[in-house]
Amino acid sequence: MSSVTRRSFINSVALASAGIAMPRLLLANANTDARFVFIILRGGLDGLAAVPAYGDGNYARVRGALALSSPGSEGGSLKLDGMFALHPSLAKLHARYAEKELAVIHAVASPYRERSHFDAQDLLENGTQKPQGASDGWLNRALTALPMRGRDRDQFAMAFAQNVPLVLRGATRVGSWAPSRMPGADDDTLQRLADLYAGNEYFSTRLHAALSADEMASGSDMNNGMPGNRRDPLGAVATVARTAGRMMKLSTGARVAVIETNGWDTHANQGAERGLLATRLGALDNAIDALRIELGDAWQSTAVLIATEFGRTVAVNGTRGTDHGTATCALLVGGAVQGGRVIADWPGLANGNLYQGRDLQPTADLHGVCKGVLAEHLRVSDAQLETKVFPDSGAAKRMSGLIKAVPQSKVQTHNK
Repeated sequence: MSSVTRRSFINSVALASAGIAMPRLLLANANTDARFVFIILRGGLDGLAAVPAYGDGNYARVRGALALSSPGSEGGSLKLDGMFALHPSLAKLHARYAEKELAVIHAVASPYRERSHFDAQDLLENGTQKPQGASDGWLNRALTALPMRGRDRDQFAMAFAQNVPLVLRGATRVGSWAPSRMPGADDDTLQRLADLYAGNEYFSTRLHAALSADEMASGSDMNNGMPGNRRDPLGAVATVARTAGRMMKLSTGARVAVIETNGWDTHANQGAERGLLATRLGALDNAIDALRIELGDAWQSTAVLIATEFGRTVAVNGTRGTDHGTATCALLVGGAVQGGRVIADWPGLANGNLYQGRDLQPTADLHGVCKGVLAEHLRVSDAQLETKVFPDSGAAKRMSGLIKAVPQSKVQTHNK
């Protein structure tokens, strides 16, 4: 699904005229104040770097050159509790933790136990128990469980990406937005198009949506690249997040969004307090803060889940990086989050406790985390979660207590 901006509209008109339908920008009234953003970190985040277990007696030994300095050291990690800390590049997220708006889920993994990026990402997004287990995504399936009274179902969710990720593909149509890579059209050309299509409901509404999106994105340097460009694997993720916040804070805005970033495959020269991974974590930190600032008061009804397809090996490899692993960490942040805590059944880092002798042992299922957020924040029923959204996932018990209690007068039951 292509993105929609005023600069891309002209090209899209030509395509649609040839019978190729252009996606609709989703900015219509929502029936709930709850916002949910899913951020995918593609490549495999090293959870022991993002959230070091400095209090584990084996941590410094097994991490070697990648071990972060303990909290209290100059430039060292940022203390969460007596066992865990945050990477020093995540200072803004550390402030959210202090405000009890960040929960860290550690030693978590999807049901996948192999080491292929392609298969692991497919399973992360399809919500089944195996790669290629479904052609649609768990978040799209969750959308069908939400009644959107007074609005079309395709006016609820957006992908902030060049293409709609698998997690949002499915029977419920969604929108996408991404910065255009085409040269801008001048105002005279746009006015001529508006006049030309004034009598055509299909094209006139889509031109209006495209212009609205472009106007909301103005002020952000959105044309410096999307995640995945060669100059910066994280691209303009902060400005993408800022634009998502601008759109989602509106009363007419979408309520579910997906943002994806690349560049987390740190096979070589990963670094510790400084280096390749530190730069990427800093960019992520800035992106989350940009989203928070732009959402304004809407941040209080927002939950942002940050997840990756798998973790990385505990020990450093021969190229000063880490290889594909298993368990990692997930981050849940937002004004609606019951934060200020690390949720972990910690397996320990002694050699005998590692998965296959090399990885952090998984003790929590990412599907259970997703179920908890969908149930408590978007009010998806357990029946829908177990049979439709995450089929055959009974072993992944729904994690509870992730979202702050909402006054009953504000709760809308989504499944009778």
